[in-house]
Amino acid sequence: MRLPTRVNRMVAYDPFEGVQRDWENAFSHLLGRGDGSAPLAPLAVDVREDGDHLYVEADVPGCSKDDIEITLENSTLTITAQKQSKAKNAEEKNGEYLLQERRYARLQRSFTLPPRVDGRSVDAKLSDGVLSVTLTKREETKPRKIAVT
Repeated sequence: MRLPTRVNRMVAYDPFEGVQRDWENAFSHLLGRGDGSAPLAPLAVDVREDGDHLYVEADVPGCSKDDIEITLENSTLTITAQKQSKAKNAEEKNGEYLLQERRYARLQRSFTLPPRVDGRSVDAKLSDGVLSVTLTKREETKPRKIAVT
């Protein structure tokens, strides 16, 4: 794979660079929250249910458990993950990028939970870039067998 190279020829003004910067700023503003923070990106999730639990699985590649915040407020479950590309060593910090595709991203998704979910019993685990949130259903809403007499 051949990396694109950038040659600085001491040109005082490059009109294409300005257009690209303006486009990126406008696009980031449209996707962002309007306060200069990182744009929100979609968070891919699967939601499934069985008799006792509700399961939410979200792809959060490259995020550690410290990068993830899960809140439950007024029956709304919100998952937020912030990922930032980081230079691995001092050479990368001081050098000029030839190609930079890994960028800062803020992933967020909110769900309104059904009333049958017990908000006091929530478990979250992170494994191999997949966040698994398990919500327990209230005991009174779980299916139960009725004995015939």
